[in-house]
Amino acid sequence: MKNVKLYTQPACPPCEFVKNYFQMHGVKYDLLNIKENQAARNELINEHGSMSTPTIVIDGEVIIGFEQERVDELLDLSSSKIKD
Repeated sequence: MKNVKLYTQPACPPCEFVKNYFQMHGVKYDLLNIKENQAARNELINEHGSMSTPTIVIDGEVIIGFEQERVDELLDLSSSKIKD
């Protein structure tokens, strides 16, 4: 199983899209709200070089924003694998 982190914040429509996408595909992930969790915010900026949400980290690979093709590639997803 891949280690997936999703950095998010309130009132972030793209973040909600990623959460729904992960749910549709049965992806397990750690949700890190940078508004509520200062350590997560610092990690996002200092370790991953990002200042925006959503930022997705899959086994150390950082994706700033939602790049569906890259996410699908790293998680070995396809539209035929959507969970009911």
